[in-house]
Amino acid sequence: MNIGILLIALIGGAVGVAATFYLVISFPAVIIWKIYRRISKGIPMTM
Repeated sequence: MNIGILLIALIGGAVGVAATFYLVISFPAVIIWKIYRRISKGIPMTM
């Protein structure tokens, strides 16, 4: 297989894994942060 295509596939795969990892961590973190603000400061969760 062409080395250029292989490098593009590996880089694309790594970017996909990084994006998935970011989403898996960030979504629960935002929800927990909003619940914390709702309990501690009374700020609505929709803001």
